Amino acid sequence: MSAPDRTFTVRHVQLVRALFAAAAALMITFSPDHSAAVGLSVFSGFALTTALLMALSAWLVHPAGSRWPSVLLAVLGGILGMAAGVPAWRTEDLFFVLVVAWGLSTGAVELIAGLRARRAGDPSARDAITVGALGILLAVLLLLIPAGFSQPYAIKGAGEFVLTGIILGVGIFGGYAAIVAVFLGIAGLTPTRTPAAAGTTDDEVRAADAAHGGER
Repeated sequence: MSAPDRTFTVRHVQLVRALFAAAAALMITFSPDHSAAVGLSVFSGFALTTALLMALSAWLVHPAGSRWPSVLLAVLGGILGMAAGVPAWRTEDLFFVLVVAWGLSTGAVELIAGLRARRAGDPSARDAITVGALGILLAVLLLLIPAGFSQPYAIKGAGEFVLTGIILGVGIFGGYAAIVAVFLGIAGLTPTRTPAAAGTTDDEVRAADAAHGGER
């Protein structure tokens, strides 16, 4: 399928990914329970739906030579998402293992793919680089939470509470999902204007800028 014939584009993929991330962020934000069971349940749904989207985009959006990032993202998300979806496995340790593994692996894939796309002049390369870096940052932040972390605290008039590692971990994942949702939503709604698409060469663009008193 040639590019002009495609009705499903990179922009559509970004917007749907933003929708999935926003759903995950909202479920965590408005849930009073930040346990491993809830965190893994939300992560499983997010990872599996994103994996399905990436699998579809590999065939509907990308040409044959550039499908490998989407295929890898689909495989990684599918495997880790299914593991998180097994109720009997939903422990605190598994939450950290799966989400860290997912963040590092998918983040690295998107980061590498984005860097390669930038060298090729792909306008969507910056978005892939940013999302990849956010995935790696998610994994690093989760790794920084001490094992068995537990911090009692009190709120005047409300009572005493305990802040645990899993509460922090699930909250960090929710924050990651919210940031990705906003970023990809903006990226998907922002039109990209390239000189080639506008029928204008780089020299002509620079000449026009110079005529208006500006320089590139």
